[in-house]
Amino acid sequence: MTNSPLTPGLAAARLPADAIAAGFSDHEPPLDPHEAAVAADRCYFCYDAPCVDACPTGIDIPLFIRQIATDTPEAAAATILSSNILGGMCARVCPTETLCEGACVRETAEGKPVEIGRLQRYATDVAMTAPQPFARAAATGKHVAVVGAGPAGLACAHRLAMHGHDVTVYEARPKPGGLNEFGIAAYKATDAFAQREVDWLLPIGGITMECGKALGRDVTLTQLQDDFDAVFLGVGLGGVNDPGLGAANGVLRDAVDFIAELRQTEDLTSLPVGRDVVVIGGGMTAVDAAVQSRLLGAENVTIVYRRGQEAMSASDHEQDHATGAGVRIRTNATPVAIHTGDQGAEIEFAYTEDGPGGLQKLDETFRLRADQVLSAIGQRLHAMPDGLVVEGGKIAVTGPGRSTVAGIWAGGDCTAEGEDLTVSAVAQGRDAAEDMHTYLMGGKNG
Repeated sequence: MTNSPLTPGLAAARLPADAIAAGFSDHEPPLDPHEAAVAADRCYFCYDAPCVDACPTGIDIPLFIRQIATDTPEAAAATILSSNILGGMCARVCPTETLCEGACVRETAEGKPVEIGRLQRYATDVAMTAPQPFARAAATGKHVAVVGAGPAGLACAHRLAMHGHDVTVYEARPKPGGLNEFGIAAYKATDAFAQREVDWLLPIGGITMECGKALGRDVTLTQLQDDFDAVFLGVGLGGVNDPGLGAANGVLRDAVDFIAELRQTEDLTSLPVGRDVVVIGGGMTAVDAAVQSRLLGAENVTIVYRRGQEAMSASDHEQDHATGAGVRIRTNATPVAIHTGDQGAEIEFAYTEDGPGGLQKLDETFRLRADQVLSAIGQRLHAMPDGLVVEGGKIAVTGPGRSTVAGIWAGGDCTAEGEDLTVSAVAQGRDAAEDMHTYLMGGKNG
């Protein structure tokens, strides 16, 4: 599904350049030192803190907040990064309202949690002005292939390098970062933060980055097994689900492609957007695509989801952000056709309802005008590596990312354990690296 800038109904520069720049500026500015001290002072420093249990990477949150409170943000950053090497990005994009902050005792007692995410950003931003606080161990002579330079692959590669292993990372795209670089809203990670974070962590040494090399096209899993001592697969979900609406004369486009193009476009005033935009889906990708369409100047943006609003995977916080940006959310409707003609395009939806047999499509339909339709109905593996067991269309793993083939690990969204969260992918990459280290050094594995 592709769009052409010449498609009727699309236009660039729907807003003045300064308005677009303002819309895509940092949507939650960083804390200054005084604000950080005040925010840290609200923490109870709980024993057996529920916020730690709610963090997929298990960061010692009370400890790093205490370190901020004692004006040692460098120490706080080291605490964070020892558990989550991409802690800077996670501070920007994690759904903290459903993870650490959602579990905060202050949230339970007062409805206002400690601002854990912003405090984490404060500490990691300080750390990134200096070299990373980690050193590479003595070389082990072992060489590992990591496929995919997204959050899982980067976390795995860095932890393996810390243990002294040599790592070659194969990335299909022209630069590393994965979801962080290509798949999140631009206003969440401004000033090329994803690339700066990668540039900050790679100097640990021992990591070779091979961009523009895709598994199945440029390298095969068999080759990697023959050439390396172990393999980690963090390939993400490169394929997209098809809504079954056809090309529709260029009206229909994948939301992930739209977001990726937006993230890589230097001049946002050159990016065409529809006057009337409809986004199909109910997750974070749908929200990011819809909000950014509004920020580019789309006048009417509607998210349409097939079930009730309570079933949307986008958090309540993100849904509120979307509606606050002027996005309309309609639920219990599924697309059935796109109609194009001299007067423009419309997308037709059928109403739905949940019944004993699951989701039912009703006979009654409605139409929405749409110069541009963005499909965000989920992603899938682009191609399944040969020889691995599949579970629900993803790579089956056990424990810390062990695949069904000895010597091959996997983590992140490409696995059945994936959660479409940067922080979960980091945890899985890190844990796989620790298990791989045990295996590579001859320890008991499995």
